[in-house]
Amino acid sequence: MTRFPAPPAGGQSHTERPPDPALRGLVSAVWVQQVAPDAAPYLHRRIPNGAAELVCELGSPPRVVGPLTAPLAHVLAPGAVVVGMRFHPGAFAAVARRPASDLTGLAIDAADVWPATAPLADAADPRAALAAMRRHVLAHAAGPDPLVSQAVRGLMPWRATDVTSLRASLHLSETQLRRRFRAAVGLAPKTLHRLLRFQGLLALVQRSIAQGRKPTGDGIADLALRAGYADQPHLTRECVRLTGLPPRAFLAETRRSCACGHDHAASFAPLLRAEAAASRA
Repeated sequence: MTRFPAPPAGGQSHTERPPDPALRGLVSAVWVQQVAPDAAPYLHRRIPNGAAELVCELGSPPRVVGPLTAPLAHVLAPGAVVVGMRFHPGAFAAVARRPASDLTGLAIDAADVWPATAPLADAADPRAALAAMRRHVLAHAAGPDPLVSQAVRGLMPWRATDVTSLRASLHLSETQLRRRFRAAVGLAPKTLHRLLRFQGLLALVQRSIAQGRKPTGDGIADLALRAGYADQPHLTRECVRLTGLPPRAFLAETRRSCACGHDHAASFAPLLRAEAAASRA
C-alpha cells in the first residue's frame, strides 16, 4: 500500500506518488498535502502546469481545478488533509466528457462535472480518498485524443524546439491543432509549451532542494538557460506571469516550503530524465 508520511510537528508536507497502473494513460500523479494540527495556516501557491486536477480536502466536497493560466493561492488551515489526482494535459476532457476549455482558469465543485462524487468527501483517510478517486475516474474513463497526446509529449521540456515544427510533423494546420488543443487541453499549444517549460525549471529547482543545494546553483541566468529560456529577463517575465513573484522571491519561497521533505519525484523525475538525455545528445 502507498504510504504518505505525516507532516513534521508544526509543519506541512506534500507527497506525490505515481498513479495506479490502470490510470497511467490518464493520470500523471496522485498527491497528499497535510498541515500539522499544531502548525500555522499554510499558504499554498498553485502554479499553472497545463493539467486539470481532481482535489478533495477530507471532510469537504471534492473540487475540480481546471488548467490554470495564472497562479491560484489558497490557505490551508491547521490539520487540513488534501488529496489530489493530476491528469495528463489533454486527458481530463476524456474523463469529464466535456471540453477542457469549459474549465480553463476555474476551480469548481466536482458535482458540477459529475453528479455522484459524495464518496470522495466521505473518505476517512488519504488512502481511502485516493481509492475512491480511482474508482470514480475508471468508471468515467475514455481514451484521450491520441493526436493531442502525441503533441503534448512533443511539447514536454527538452523534447521540442517550437510549436511550428510539431504542427508540421503532425500534418495539421494551425487552426486544426489549436481547435483540438482547446477541446482536449483547454489551452493553446503555445500556452501549454510555455507552462511545460516552466515545469522543467521547477524540476531542476526541486532536484537541487532535494539534494540540499541552493535552487539557483550557478545563478539565475544559468538556470534560465538550462530550462530553455532565452535569457534571465525572459525567465523573469514568465515567472512573474505564472507565479506572481520574481524568480529570486519565488525560489526562496519554494525552498522554504519544500525543504522540509516535500516529495515531487512522481511529477518531475520524467522531466529530469529528458533533460539528462538532451544534455547527452
